Amino acid sequence: MAFIQVAVPAPLRQLFTYTHIASLDKGVRVMVPFGPRKLVGVVVGTVQEAHVENVEKLKPIEDVIDDKPIIDDVLLKMAQWLWQYYHHAPGEVLHAMLPVLLRKGESPDPTAQEMLVLSEQGRAESADTLSRAPKQKACFEALLKSQLHASQARKLYGAPAVKALIDKGMVTLAAMVPTFIEHGWLSTLHIGEKPVPDTEQSVAIAALNRQHGSFAVSLLEGVTGSGKTEVYLQAIEPLLKEGKQVLILVPEIGLTPQTVARFEKRFGIEVGVLHSQVPDKARLHVWQRARAGELGIIIGTRSAIFTPLKHPGMIIVDEEHDESFKQQDGLRYHARDLAAMRAKQHNIPLLLGSATPALETLNNALSNRYAHLQLTKRAGGASSTHQHVLDARDQPIHYGISQGLLTIMRQHITTGNQVLVFVNRRGYAPAMLCHHCGETVMCKRCDRPYTVHKAQNRLQCHHCSSTRAMPNNCEACHSSELVTAGTGTEQVEQGLASLFPGVKQVRIDSDTVRGKDKLHQTLDAINKREYQLLIGTQILSKGHHFPHVTLVAVLDCDGALFSADFRAPEKLAQLVTQLAGRAGRASKPGEMWLQTHNPQHPLLQDLVHNGYGHFARHALMERKAARLPPFISQFVIRAEATDSALAYRFLQDSKAIFSQQHAIEMNGPFPCLIEKRQGRFRFMLVCSHEKRAPLHSALRLALPFLQALPQATKVRWSVDIDPTDFS
Repeated sequence: MAFIQVAVPAPLRQLFTYTHIASLDKGVRVMVPFGPRKLVGVVVGTVQEAHVENVEKLKPIEDVIDDKPIIDDVLLKMAQWLWQYYHHAPGEVLHAMLPVLLRKGESPDPTAQEMLVLSEQGRAESADTLSRAPKQKACFEALLKSQLHASQARKLYGAPAVKALIDKGMVTLAAMVPTFIEHGWLSTLHIGEKPVPDTEQSVAIAALNRQHGSFAVSLLEGVTGSGKTEVYLQAIEPLLKEGKQVLILVPEIGLTPQTVARFEKRFGIEVGVLHSQVPDKARLHVWQRARAGELGIIIGTRSAIFTPLKHPGMIIVDEEHDESFKQQDGLRYHARDLAAMRAKQHNIPLLLGSATPALETLNNALSNRYAHLQLTKRAGGASSTHQHVLDARDQPIHYGISQGLLTIMRQHITTGNQVLVFVNRRGYAPAMLCHHCGETVMCKRCDRPYTVHKAQNRLQCHHCSSTRAMPNNCEACHSSELVTAGTGTEQVEQGLASLFPGVKQVRIDSDTVRGKDKLHQTLDAINKREYQLLIGTQILSKGHHFPHVTLVAVLDCDGALFSADFRAPEKLAQLVTQLAGRAGRASKPGEMWLQTHNPQHPLLQDLVHNGYGHFARHALMERKAARLPPFISQFVIRAEATDSALAYRFLQDSKAIFSQQHAIEMNGPFPCLIEKRQGRFRFMLVCSHEKRAPLHSALRLALPFLQALPQATKVRWSVDIDPTDFS
């Protein structure tokens, strides 16, 4: 009899021991009884009988799902590091690493897929017969070389073209089990036309080429539009030719289509795509193909870091500063840190790219822990965006836009250029209040004002997503004089339509780009110059290429200047710099205007006159003086409950436990920046230390005592290592 240690997907920070007739390989899935339920767990090792207590109480494994491990040694080591570093439940860590269908116990082997193949009639036909239908002809010519997945063919050539070929009897649909070909991309690898890199790009590419086959972390700090993606393309080219796979992480689903298109065009190979909008079956298929070594390039968002690679060659994290790389619930890992850990395990290079690197990354580069590669000028001779501060004081304001800014916008529009207006709030207005008594319409569950969404004729809370109908009367004094306060994207869109009649405009926020490919289609329409006025939220700031935008107007950046979060200046500086990078990316020079009521604020002045690089290095000096990350390590214990006293008492008792370990500095408990959400009061305790090891050691020792506290079962609490968000 063997004693098997299994990681079970339950919120408990421990492994569970089961019995089996023989020992099992690590990384194999098993079906185990867990209380009244049966769960899919993962084997992580065996233990000697001498180390097992209460042997007679152990339950046997009910079923072994896999013949061979589905999680390799490198990913298992990474999982172990994850649950130790983030102090998380091992079963939930391994659960998060697997595609959804494998978590449910489905087979990791390929299953029958709907394939598009040539019929006998099709083989006898010539592609010339389809000369009047270019998409059908392109699809037919592709099928002459090899069969295609039906879903991929519909995506590439359009569903109508595929249906027409089937109706003509030239192709048929067949259910086939795909065979994965190792290094499958080498047969179609063809390097497309590429520009000659400038001096700085050449230096960066040469430095990256020297790192092949060894672990090294490099920061590519390049101004917006400096050709960082071109450096990625040329750095991975020799790796792909050698049969090595490359994993690329991007922060947003919206960035994926344009990145994928660029890589497919350059190399002529299929790129595996992984993000939350990809259906479960398709995600499993990409996972299988990457594991078999068939895909050369995999591009995905945060969770793609868990994709198995048979021949890893390099990991790239694009826009590494982006907050979306940090998971904010459940397993609160940072994909950038995990990428460094994984690259070290595989002994391959990691490349971090950004125009506005996170202060943690920049500090590592400046202290020579990372290689520091810099691109200081824009590619192709494009000039840098000129940044200006616009004093909105004493100016007439129309729909949130000052008179002076409207004049500048009119100049750019009359010359036929595109203008991007940034409003960091979706909806019509952030609040509705009574003009008679001043009462604000509040969300009772969050104690926050409802946001007005005029297009839907509803109020919505942006913290808990609850909605209600637009009221006709004030609930306090019953007056019918209800007015909106503040501006959102909807109101700016409505206002600009009246101020610039006849100018085509488009609004891009999470309300308007819902649905598959909606954002991709809108971005294409912008680049085809179908719109002149672009109104949007942060979605527009993330790495998009708009060659015809010559003006970026930022409305109301004052909110971030007075935030209680010490990271707020860094986030604002990154946002402003990224937005400035959307203008003047081609031959036309660009400019950016920041509308503010605080034009003399040192942060804005430093950004406008000296740029992000100077701001970031100065901010690092401030952080060092204030003893803040990255010069210290932190973790946060958050607690929330419907009764605020319970959450507060739990954190006070937690503080008492930590206070026995004198070295740790504690702040709190105090309310989170968003004190109430979904009917729960939220508090936090911030713990810090100059060194990481003592901090983690203290937490490891304290966790059993925290779990034993009387309030631990009455509140919802969590541990967040290296927190980036205090809201």
